Amino acid sequence: MTESSAPRVVFMGTSDFAVRSLQALLDAKVPVIGVYTQPDRPKGRGKKLNAPPVKQLALERDIPVYQPNRLRNPEAVQTVRDLHPDLIVVTSYGQILPQAVLDIPPLGCINVHASLLPRYRGASPVNQALINGEQVTGVTTMLMDAGLDTGAMLLSAELKIDFEETAGQLEERLAQLGGEVLIETIQRLQRGELSPRPQDNVLSSYAPLLKKEDGLIDWRLPAMTLHNRVRGLDPWPGAFTRLREVPLKIYRTLPVTLETEPEGVPGQVLSADSSGLCILCGEGALLVREAQLPGRNRLKIGDFLRGARIAPGEILS
Repeated sequence: MTESSAPRVVFMGTSDFAVRSLQALLDAKVPVIGVYTQPDRPKGRGKKLNAPPVKQLALERDIPVYQPNRLRNPEAVQTVRDLHPDLIVVTSYGQILPQAVLDIPPLGCINVHASLLPRYRGASPVNQALINGEQVTGVTTMLMDAGLDTGAMLLSAELKIDFEETAGQLEERLAQLGGEVLIETIQRLQRGELSPRPQDNVLSSYAPLLKKEDGLIDWRLPAMTLHNRVRGLDPWPGAFTRLREVPLKIYRTLPVTLETEPEGVPGQVLSADSSGLCILCGEGALLVREAQLPGRNRLKIGDFLRGARIAPGEILS
């Protein structure tokens, strides 16, 4: 794609996932005339204002950055209009585009979504795919409308999910794929090779925004269900249980099939050694290989047990 033939793009995104799409546009010599991202937020113990990853890349490349609290404010809409974009690209922005913005670019607004639509519309598609034990996911580009991830689809690409892959690891691979699919989408749209395909709402599912309390583990569930949940919540909000009334985050698990049904209750520790912390579930057991206590580092289970001293028979609530 040559810069003279490429559309003038306004990019809207915030997270690390969105950075890959912005980088793909820049690498392809697409003229990005402005970047919209969420306002800087306090982060860490010092509550120092932290710039979104997309803003950091935009400033490095001398691209004007806009950070309205609400994109639907008339002043914010007019700022977009004054840029005269041919196309708006949206990836993990964090705000819903009002119809007044959707109507601005003559080529429309393209969204890069981290699922095979119409599955997993919403804020946490990567997490929910893992939590539900999916073996395949992907990315989809679509022409945006006023609904939540309901626009007509343009291109999609699949990605196989590894059995132990976490949400953080999968998101990184999907971000790379998303950038590639975005560039192909723009190129094929310019050549008139793409026909938008309506989504089948009957096949749709929703991936809601995650909350910290979603990480609480219910040991009465099957081990496989919990394994998928743990990796789907890694790195945030993290799956946790309680050890002696103290929150205990757990990572890197494996479901274990038990040859005989042991005596005990879900949440009871069956064994604790350097190979893992084996915990009885409603069906089977879960082998925990990394853990973290509040204010401490995330540790491999052998190092963790040297300080925590958990014994078989102890019950995690």
